[in-house]
Amino acid sequence: MSPASSGPALKPTASPSLATSARPVVDPAPASADDPAEAPEAAPEQVPDGRSTRWDSHRAARRIALVHAARKAVHRGGPEISMDEIAAYAKTSKSIVYRYFTDKPGLQLAMGEAVVGQMAEALREAALTATTPRDSLRSMVAVYLEMIEHSPNVYYFVTRTAPGLPFLDSMIELVAVPFAQEMNTSAADAAAWGAGAVGFVRGSGEWWLENRDAADAPTREELTERVTAWLWGGPVGVLAKESRRTDLT
Repeated sequence: MSPASSGPALKPTASPSLATSARPVVDPAPASADDPAEAPEAAPEQVPDGRSTRWDSHRAARRIALVHAARKAVHRGGPEISMDEIAAYAKTSKSIVYRYFTDKPGLQLAMGEAVVGQMAEALREAALTATTPRDSLRSMVAVYLEMIEHSPNVYYFVTRTAPGLPFLDSMIELVAVPFAQEMNTSAADAAAWGAGAVGFVRGSGEWWLENRDAADAPTREELTERVTAWLWGGPVGVLAKESRRTDLT
């Protein structure tokens, strides 16, 4: 959950089914003559009123559709899938995909941003519906593990091979909230703990993805409870004891 690190070698899995998500997945339409990516760019002074806005909207919608198609293709074909295979799945040409995303890392970054956005929404909802700070932390751990289990191939694609992707860095503040609520601590302490917690949860989750088929591996639900207990009873418990000792002196 911190910026991607080398980490242990992970084992991509190919899934026979299409990826689903909390949001409806839009099937991309084939590129057509009306696709602005296939038309030459006009100078601003040569574009009639409203045409630029229409093309911008079309490009944005087409880009979203291509990200959805790529996500499905990666879910099926694995994180090492080629751009040719992604373009074929999207029913378009590789040159069109490159026009929208420049290169494969650009597509990986766009897909990663979509995944992070979806996860952020689910984590915020989990935090808002929890009744206690500890339950909030547990809910967020559960959401993360559930989402990476749903499509390991997509997770690997956006975290292992997209350079510069700050995967889940935006989650540090959310994860730090339960800690800050419980400890009434400084923003710096909460941020430091949040960063460590994000890294810990991500590391535990990636280990589990690689080892979940082992006979003695915990279930996702068991790992959720253990990670929550380790995080909450570790630094939170230590600082709580220190706080109580300070109050008594």
